[in-house]
Amino acid sequence: MKRFTLERFFKGLIYAILLVLVVLLFYRFSTLIIYGLIALIFSYILDPLVNRMQASGMNRTLSIAIVISSVLLVIIWISTTILPNIGNQIAGLARQFNIETAMAVAAQVEFKILEAIPFVPEGFLVNNVPVIFEQLFQVDDVQKMVGNLVGVFTNIFTAVLIIPFATFFFLKDGFKLRRQFLKFVPNSYFETTMTIIDKIETGIGRHFKGVGLQSLIVALTSWILLSIAGLNNALSVGLAVGISNTIPYFGPIIGYMLSIIIAIFETGDFSLVLYCILAIMAVQILDNVVLQPAIFSKSADLHPLYILLFILMGAELAGIIGMLIAIPIATIMRVIITEISWSVKNYQVFKAES
Repeated sequence: MKRFTLERFFKGLIYAILLVLVVLLFYRFSTLIIYGLIALIFSYILDPLVNRMQASGMNRTLSIAIVISSVLLVIIWISTTILPNIGNQIAGLARQFNIETAMAVAAQVEFKILEAIPFVPEGFLVNNVPVIFEQLFQVDDVQKMVGNLVGVFTNIFTAVLIIPFATFFFLKDGFKLRRQFLKFVPNSYFETTMTIIDKIETGIGRHFKGVGLQSLIVALTSWILLSIAGLNNALSVGLAVGISNTIPYFGPIIGYMLSIIIAIFETGDFSLVLYCILAIMAVQILDNVVLQPAIFSKSADLHPLYILLFILMGAELAGIIGMLIAIPIATIMRVIITEISWSVKNYQVFKAES
């Protein structure tokens, strides 16, 4: 056991102050840090393509510029062709989402419930629709929503400026940044730190590539099948289903509920509900039987209960975004804990000197 000395006390105090400062900086500049993490993820995804272009004889800087420019052109094409259609569909849905349609749908639902359960009081659902609408569309809430939308567009504009540049420098100088970071790591912890970084980079890169491909296929398939089912807003619903499908356990439920709700408000009745349910069911069968086994060769290696807890904590802390990033964060924590525990047992690092 180490003896208590004044030198060790001040060294511990300095480490504690530095830790507090780092936490405060993370809190104060959390948005910029999130942009940096997004850029880092993009760099993991694009790095293999850049490496192949460099191996073929092309300058690395030129390879990075071509890859990032191509990605930006694809994003611009999507924003000028697909997104306007989605915006028009959402605007149409907003027009359909009115109190008259809601009361008509509520009356049909109430009629079915009264047939099955006669002792339920008549008007229990229809009479509450105006109250629900009044609560949903209060003036203060609308003003808050408009303010939030302005903030979202401001953040998007900032992200478009920051993320491509950060991705470029991560791809160009990633090895240099890693070497500079490793200079601060003591020799006794060097191998453990290298292993942790390597496994995190490999796991996170594989995860986001797999999730991106899976979401794209699910979104396209949902769009096609919902269009065949007769849903006019199939494009926007399919995109939402593809994004929500990245959330384990809850994603498929969100897909079912969203397609059912849109089908009811689009038609004013239940004529499309069964077809939309069958369409989403076919997509889920494709996802569970084909996509997940083919794309995800390795999972997060966590018990389902832990995954569920992480998702719920992510939802509590950051809503939908928290649910989306819960599994990568859980994977990072598992890698760090596993590698440190293994190193303690086998290398006898992190132990106090006698």
